[in-house]
Amino acid sequence: QSHRPFYQNVAEALRRAAQQTTEADIDLRIEFLEDLSPQNTADRARALAQHCQAMCLISAVHPTVTEAVSQIQATGVHVFALVGQLSATGQVPYIGLDNWKVGRTSAWAFANICRAPGKIGILMGNPRYRNQEMNETGFRSYFRELAPDFTLLEPISTFEAAAVAQEMTEKLLADHADLVGLYVSGGGISGALAALRATGRAGQIVVVGYDLTDVTRAALLDGTMTLVLSHPLAQLARDAIDGMIRACTTQAGNQTSIVPFEIYTRENI
Repeated sequence: QSHRPFYQNVAEALRRAAQQTTEADIDLRIEFLEDLSPQNTADRARALAQHCQAMCLISAVHPTVTEAVSQIQATGVHVFALVGQLSATGQVPYIGLDNWKVGRTSAWAFANICRAPGKIGILMGNPRYRNQEMNETGFRSYFRELAPDFTLLEPISTFEAAAVAQEMTEKLLADHADLVGLYVSGGGISGALAALRATGRAGQIVVVGYDLTDVTRAALLDGTMTLVLSHPLAQLARDAIDGMIRACTTQAGNQTSIVPFEIYTRENI
């Protein structure tokens, strides 16, 4: 999947955090899924839970996944939502960003960096990822409240695929010659960047996306991207490991942890 570099960075951060902990003897298992369908995600989560006392899950919100999480919790295994929330009720502890603030901060960047108000394209990976949904909600709320002269186009789903993101970005650029910004709120960033470079629009519009990887770092350096909001991977991993240890040993208190996000331009990477 197009988010694989980010997930690999998360996995490496988790491995380092587990190795550095002195509070428990940890047997860390990490599984990547190529098939992200709800049924496969639910099946693999149940299978992994048979060998774990606690687990973190990155998944889209879907009734099939929610039911599997409830079944896993009923067996005594502690489940944490990592990066994206799985439950709005707080029944699944969450470790990640305040995505409402992420969306509003992204909107602030467009409102203050664009030379004049205009159209902004929005690419989402999958609206069932609660973090992406909250990103867009916060994004729109900022413009509605503080920058109403901008026109936000309807979000386009990339299904987390770079090829789809490239095709959709090319269409946006062709259909809206007056586009002033592109907000990449989900997967497929490499495809969107390829489209900007291939059409000669790289550096001509404001582009905001997420997480500092080799791809987004290069795009910041060559001016294709303007701003990157990123998870602080070391803290994210540390909080995830610590939360799972506490859940297994004390079972006390709210294990949700909201970590601060990092902001990058080409001047501070």
